[in-house]
Amino acid sequence: MDNKIFEIFIPGPEGRLEAKYYKSKKNTSPIALILHPHPQYGGTMNNKVVVDAFNVFMENFFSVCRVNFRGVGKSDGEFDNGQGELADAAAALDWLEKENFDNSQCWICGFSFGSLISMQLLMRRPEINRFIAISPQPNVYDFSFLSPCPSSGLMIYGKKDELVPVEHINELNKRLSAQKGIKVDFEAVNDANHFFSKADVALKKILDKYIKKESALY
Repeated sequence: MDNKIFEIFIPGPEGRLEAKYYKSKKNTSPIALILHPHPQYGGTMNNKVVVDAFNVFMENFFSVCRVNFRGVGKSDGEFDNGQGELADAAAALDWLEKENFDNSQCWICGFSFGSLISMQLLMRRPEINRFIAISPQPNVYDFSFLSPCPSSGLMIYGKKDELVPVEHINELNKRLSAQKGIKVDFEAVNDANHFFSKADVALKKILDKYIKKESALY
């Protein structure tokens, strides 16, 4: 398949947002937006986990976009403690939907800080059918806004995550599994740290399996 990835600029609330975009050849293909880790700790759309997730979506015939938040790379603006980043993500999703108005499904995926922003976006955009949160940090960010969570999804975390004690993940799991009508899967990767440094193969397998299973429903 012709994996032509375009470098693009998306109009954002603070100017332009730098992004990478792959357009599926398949009509009515699903779409996915991928959000990167914390900009103040070196997070960009070229983070390895973000790129791995992008590639797995691409291989599953999604039209997929990863974007640099304001102030990162060639994106205009400066870091805004999450509020502005949420507006950036919304603008990127607007753009992706316009480009793929006949999409069959809309997914959001985020890594670390990006998982917080993706969950916040999920609460505001009813068209999002599925989400994947990689290394969420419920010990740092309050995820109680996910009650009720509007869509089924997947949370992936490393058992050796040095930034997130596992009891916080278990607590989040308990809260989300009590909700009716949706299913949020929690997948632990045994040897993975927060950044999945030596566990990228395991991560890609989990992503691929979940994406195949859930996108086949449409």
